Amino acid sequence: MHSLLIVHPLSDAAADEFAPARLLGGCGYLVESAGTREEAFERVGETDAAVLALPITEMNGWAALLMSRKTVPVLWWCTSETANLSVSACEDDVRIDGILSPHMKPSEIHWILHFSARRCYERLQWEKEREKLLARLDERKWIDMAKGILSKAKNISESEAYDLLRKQAMNERKRMVDVATSIVKVYQLLHEQS
Repeated sequence: MHSLLIVHPLSDAAADEFAPARLLGGCGYLVESAGTREEAFERVGETDAAVLALPITEMNGWAALLMSRKTVPVLWWCTSETANLSVSACEDDVRIDGILSPHMKPSEIHWILHFSARRCYERLQWEKEREKLLARLDERKWIDMAKGILSKAKNISESEAYDLLRKQAMNERKRMVDVATSIVKVYQLLHEQS
């Protein structure tokens, strides 16, 4: 990880808004800075991670914006200004990969960035795995509905209906879920009209 995007609000506290850039730049990282959503969206494409010096309640919106452009680890720059909210903000589901503070040593910053990158890509892998599992559950639902329809219509057992579905899918050179979906939709269409 070599380059970082620092997202900070445009505010009167000009001295504080560049503190992350000074500290991280001093640790050897190339630092880009953004104060608006447009700047952040444009500049995140050229960086390895994003550090958000924002209140915790704004994290999810900014993280979603950045991730829509490029998958990068998102870290929170935690200071008294960005963490001045009530305890209820801790209950929010905030999607960050790590936390940095101005009191960290360069070696701590290096390791937080390393572990944050790892966490980001693990989270991405888990999300992909979750999507695959949900798709498989959805496919299973269509197949089970089609088995029920076939067993009722042909007066056969569900295992025989499953074999029939599988044979039909092979004959048509389609996936079983596609054949099952067609059967269910035709069944629903016929029963809507009657």
